[in-house]
Amino acid sequence: MKKIRVLIVDDSTVIRRILSDSLATDPMIEIAGTAANGKIALAKIAQVNPDIITLDMEMPEMDGLTTLTELRKAYPKLPVIMFSTLTQRGAEATLEALARGANDYVTKPANVGSVTAAIQNVQNELIPKIKMFCGAQPRLRTAPVSATSPNRLAATIRKDAVPRSNKPSTIDAVVIGTSTGGPNALAAVLPRIPANFPVPILIVQHMPPIFTTHLAARLDQLSPLRVVEAAEGDSVAPGGAWLAPGNFHMTMRRTGTQVRVSLNQNMPENSCRPAVDVLFRSAAQVFGGNVLAVVMTGMGQDGQRGSEVIRDAGGRVIAQDEATSVVWGMPGSVAQAGLAEQLLPLNRIADEIIKLTQSGRAQRSLTTIGS
Repeated sequence: MKKIRVLIVDDSTVIRRILSDSLATDPMIEIAGTAANGKIALAKIAQVNPDIITLDMEMPEMDGLTTLTELRKAYPKLPVIMFSTLTQRGAEATLEALARGANDYVTKPANVGSVTAAIQNVQNELIPKIKMFCGAQPRLRTAPVSATSPNRLAATIRKDAVPRSNKPSTIDAVVIGTSTGGPNALAAVLPRIPANFPVPILIVQHMPPIFTTHLAARLDQLSPLRVVEAAEGDSVAPGGAWLAPGNFHMTMRRTGTQVRVSLNQNMPENSCRPAVDVLFRSAAQVFGGNVLAVVMTGMGQDGQRGSEVIRDAGGRVIAQDEATSVVWGMPGSVAQAGLAEQLLPLNRIADEIIKLTQSGRAQRSLTTIGS
């Protein structure tokens, strides 16, 4: 199999060496070249023909954001993974990079104690993403998140994937799970949900601490809904969305007539904390079958088992389709397990959330009037 060629762009000689040594340990990867700033990198792309680029955020002459903007003009589909100390400290810059077309990010190792530990950290975090974006792992799709296409997996949709009750289905909560490509996907969905949305929305996006704080603030600015990073004891209510904070699982509990957020640092699930499965299981426990689960773009299978719990409780599950997912791992696993009643392009997900939430209420109102 042809090796994956990586261009490393970073102004630090030490970081370039750590990255080179880390990636060189994998027989499927070779270093196509290195560059000390964005200007050099842009000139080198045509010369070394990389399959993927790792790009530092803060560099002299041309920084990462400027480089990314220029790179996307000439190479709209070349995978780019942001990699910088600033990425860890500067979540806002990372989110801006993702909005400008970066495929994903990896934080530089901090306080790991040794070069050996730093190399191990890079191997664990960066190499799987390089392989994923370069087609060396299954269920990859590097399509723009705004793309649309017909559903190509109709055969996987369960014929019985509807609420298991003769009573009208009423959605009392919407839970969303996403990972790689999620910030842009959420920015496409939440702004289309009206401020008077009748139920709360709870979200797990795989991101570290600080990043989730800035993501919530960014989504709040874009959306009619009030979007916040969840805190222990928050009372969830219609018209709001709560984003699980990095490094904390998010669950819910009933306190009298209120539903409140609970946070914990129990063991990661699916190598994730927060984990989508944890939120989905909790939603089924608190709301029973009156839950709509939405699984969007992301690497791995987090959300599949939680979707099964929601389906078994009588709830509903929809998933993003392959063509509009940056990575069709999470939604793909839900679809292939036969748990999704619909596979939808990104630009139809918000409308379907609104439709399913409102239709149940309309049916219940008609039933009440006719009784």
